[in-house]
Amino acid sequence: MGLSEREQQLLDEMEQALYAEDPRFATQMQAVVRRTSHRHHLVGGVGVLAGLGLVLLGVNTSWIVGAVGFVVMVAALAYALAPPRKPPVQFGSVQTDGSVRATSSKARRARRTPRAGGQSRRGGGFMERMEERWERRRSGW
Repeated sequence: MGLSEREQQLLDEMEQALYAEDPRFATQMQAVVRRTSHRHHLVGGVGVLAGLGLVLLGVNTSWIVGAVGFVVMVAALAYALAPPRKPPVQFGSVQTDGSVRATSSKARRARRTPRAGGQSRRGGGFMERMEERWERRRSGW
């Protein structure tokens, strides 16, 4: 079902407002939608055809070849219909002009503050942490 003229006009206005407010984000979203669907559908279609060929070959030769063809068909169809992967999240700091300066993972790890008592996040077992909490409560912090 298509959009009415009023709905289409509202959609166009919202798109223009998005471009005006954040053109970088709008172009990134447009590129992600355009880039992924055609490639996935093409590879999935070729895989389904190859799997169908194996199924037909398996009818004439062995049931194992047919089973492999069926698995190839299902995997190709799942690949074609799967949602596109999200791009990796990039962390950064927002500058005064609104741009984002990316920071490396090493820099983020270096800035992490150590936990109280010099313990690492995964250090100690569950019972040790519980005992430590109990002692802190009893001593009145």
